[in-house]
Amino acid sequence: MPPKKKKKAQKKKKTLKSQKQKEEEEAARLQLQLEREEQERLENERKQQEIQWLEEKVLEKREEELLKLNTLLEKNSSAITKWKTAAAEKAAWERYMRCDGYPDPKDQRAVNTFISLWRDDLESNVAEQFDQSTTAIRLAEDLHEPLQEAKDPKEVLKYQEALMEMQELFHSKHLFIAEKILKGTCEKMDPDATNLQHEYKHERLTLCLWANLFKDLNLNEHRFEEAGLSFMLPMQLVWSAVAVRMLHTHYDHLSILVRIRHQAQKQVEEEKELPIEELDQKQASSRPPSRKSSASSKRGRSKISRQMEACNSQMSSSDFSDSPTKDPLQASSRPPSRKCSAQSSRRSRSKISTQMEALNSQMSSPDFSDSPTKDPIVPQPKVIRSGAQVVDVMQYTSVGGVFYCDLFHLPPRPIRRKGYTILQLEDGLRVFPYPTGKPSNEACPPVGVSVTLPDWITNVEPPLVARWDAGDKQWRWDGITDVSYEKAEAKISFKMETFQTFALMQKTYANLPFQGWELQPLGQDSLLFTIKGAIFDITITIKNDQCMLQLEQQRGLSHLVGKWMSGHALQKAMLKAGVNIFVNEHTHKYVSFCRKESLTEQVVYKQMALFASACAFSWSKWNAKCGEEHLVLQVCEHHDPSPVPEASWGVYLVGAEKSQKLKITENSEAFSPEHVPGSLVHNTFIHMLEDNMSPDGIDMTRNSNYCFVDTVQNLLCATRPLVFS
Repeated sequence: MPPKKKKKAQKKKKTLKSQKQKEEEEAARLQLQLEREEQERLENERKQQEIQWLEEKVLEKREEELLKLNTLLEKNSSAITKWKTAAAEKAAWERYMRCDGYPDPKDQRAVNTFISLWRDDLESNVAEQFDQSTTAIRLAEDLHEPLQEAKDPKEVLKYQEALMEMQELFHSKHLFIAEKILKGTCEKMDPDATNLQHEYKHERLTLCLWANLFKDLNLNEHRFEEAGLSFMLPMQLVWSAVAVRMLHTHYDHLSILVRIRHQAQKQVEEEKELPIEELDQKQASSRPPSRKSSASSKRGRSKISRQMEACNSQMSSSDFSDSPTKDPLQASSRPPSRKCSAQSSRRSRSKISTQMEALNSQMSSPDFSDSPTKDPIVPQPKVIRSGAQVVDVMQYTSVGGVFYCDLFHLPPRPIRRKGYTILQLEDGLRVFPYPTGKPSNEACPPVGVSVTLPDWITNVEPPLVARWDAGDKQWRWDGITDVSYEKAEAKISFKMETFQTFALMQKTYANLPFQGWELQPLGQDSLLFTIKGAIFDITITIKNDQCMLQLEQQRGLSHLVGKWMSGHALQKAMLKAGVNIFVNEHTHKYVSFCRKESLTEQVVYKQMALFASACAFSWSKWNAKCGEEHLVLQVCEHHDPSPVPEASWGVYLVGAEKSQKLKITENSEAFSPEHVPGSLVHNTFIHMLEDNMSPDGIDMTRNSNYCFVDTVQNLLCATRPLVFS
């Protein structure tokens, strides 16, 4: 065979061999794919059968598990209700036995009597008036609790009127105190003496008085060292007979007026939007039986409108106990809960679903609003004037109380002659107008003020300064200039157009959303609740019904850090000190959050509290990936105070109808709802946890004290870490 033909034959042979090899490889690949598809089909069938078997098991145990959970919760709820009732009765008896003149905030007649007696008391000396002022501030604080608990709109209105009346009386009394001090000091002072400057510090307020007696051109800055306050007297006032009063109350009783007024305004606006028929029906239903309807107009003027006018006219209110009833100031304590969609769409009502509804009804107690952060009176206020820089009192909170800076005409000084003294009498202090309003070649300069933050608060961020607009009953940003803050000294300096009331503000939710959280057991009825905040971390130790705050940033918290107190008292103290980790119905407007079914969230917090003595709980990044109907968190059994090992954590998926342990870990690349192979699925979270717990751990949960369970549950509901992390 010639060489060319031989090469062609070999080439053809290789081509055929190559084609045959490709065909064999393709056939093998197809066979492998078919086998893989068959394996996947069989695996899917196995999983479907396993899921079906698990769902059957869930349904079989559903009534039993829900009944057990309901029994545990009812047992704790009954015990804590009995304990709280006994504690309230004991506190009422102790208050009665003290006989110290301090009224019960829930007793309207007692509060009214206190206000009347204080108003009529004009003979007490300065020290006694200060003591009464301290008592009044305490009473105003205590009135917030019954105001929040009140369900009857008439009761709400009466508490609001009491607060407004106490506010007006508080102002008049402190003007009376300042007048008494100035007149008494001037009467006894040598006519040749220099300027008058005094500081009076009490438990909940500080009064600073300065009188321009010497008229020194070189001394225009005046400091009150103990109070941490100072002001710059404008040059136009150096030759004027004036007195400056700086009153610092440790309690903000002005912001509540903003909320009351704007709630009334919202009610009026809602009434204007209603059709006439609905408005007539609403007014008729809210009108007391003894009040006759006006024949001249069906709609007439609602009592809410008159409440608005009362707020605008110096907030003068009638007698607390005998005041006429007014149209309710409508308010809701929290947004309505959404019912579980999975429960309503799958099957009709049965004995099992009825049991679940009974459990859900027991779950839907107002735990999310039982903390001091609850504010059921008002929604977010609206701007009254267009373009006005009004402070949103939901987004911003005052820290350190309220500062009143007032300028008065100096009371006449005594004229002493041989054997007698002439003193001109005046009725009350007269406000000195500034700016003066007189024509001048130069404008009246602003008033310089410096404030050192009190040592009982901490500043999360550099504070902002807001001034009080008495006409509109609003805090406002405008009118404040040249603000500077010295962090090392915690001192803020600024200028304002005139002598007026101001407060230091900070963002209410500056430390939210949380970056993480963890509940770590320390033993029976004891745990460590750690929150990684947006700015700083907070740790709260819980033991039985007592809580103790631990915080790295301790400036201003020496009275709080390391002290044992009840959970309710701790929340109030933290808020007053400017440390807020608590949420309310307004928080979602200002903070990013992970939307979840509220009913499911409540049930999970209650079950976490039941097992908090033996199980550690922690934040999971997958909680944001599992949808609104489910919650994901890390859990493991843990009994000692040592840190939880990373390898011990398991990831759990919790829903309204079932709970399961997931196959993924916190370090997995993607979220998957697939459960751990071989594990069971349960109707309740606690039964799911019991599958992975030791007998000793289960025993610890069954022996948990009801006060401990209630304290943990309330703290979780107040912070809502599963939503705001």
